[in-house]
Amino acid sequence: MKVALFGDIHANLEAFETVIADAEAEGCDSYVCLGDVVGYNANPSECLEKVRAMGCPIVKGNHDEDAGGDHSLEMMNPVAAQALTWTREQLTGEQREFLARMRMVRQVEDFTIVHSTLDQPNVWNYVTNKFDAMSNFSYQFTQVCFHGHTHVPRVFTRGARVQEVNPESIAIEDGMKYFINAGSVGQPRDGDWRASYCIYDMDKKVIYFRRLEYDIKTTQQKILDAGLPEALANRLADGR
Repeated sequence: MKVALFGDIHANLEAFETVIADAEAEGCDSYVCLGDVVGYNANPSECLEKVRAMGCPIVKGNHDEDAGGDHSLEMMNPVAAQALTWTREQLTGEQREFLARMRMVRQVEDFTIVHSTLDQPNVWNYVTNKFDAMSNFSYQFTQVCFHGHTHVPRVFTRGARVQEVNPESIAIEDGMKYFINAGSVGQPRDGDWRASYCIYDMDKKVIYFRRLEYDIKTTQQKILDAGLPEALANRLADGR
């Protein structure tokens, strides 16, 4: 069985449709969403409904929580707050309720999914190095856990010690644990603008990453047409 794992879609419909088409071409049997369906970009409702129609397992991201709630956003980055205020206005009450009800952590098959970290999933901590990953491994009871949040594809392993390895093709080995960031579909931040996701071939016990070009100009124009900050359109091309 091949599972496509994607997250941080951030309302980028063009990137999301490209990822799903690629996953189908790669022979994926099922799909898993790692959170942050909405925020930043201009198609929150469309992306959310597409995920819901897929009926796939999903966990809540911080932007999902903020879009689904009524709390103040004044402590956030002003650009992100403006985008979330706009996003709340685009979503129906039922859609926002769906976002609010999503779970933080789930087990799917023999692996775990979370948006941020397993130790404090509702605090939205970032895992950017092996020292951040150490805390997560203490709460990881499956061999493999997938997450998102940083928008950067990364792989941390724990055997005799915790280390970071290149996010390319990863063979799952007995006696090891893996904490894997699938990267971002809709707003990568590793200097590469292309959409990122990963595929878990459960039969072969191999995980590999995919990077895909999409119609970025259409996404950028939608951001501008919606009256969202121009900086959100510009950063897409920079992969930041």
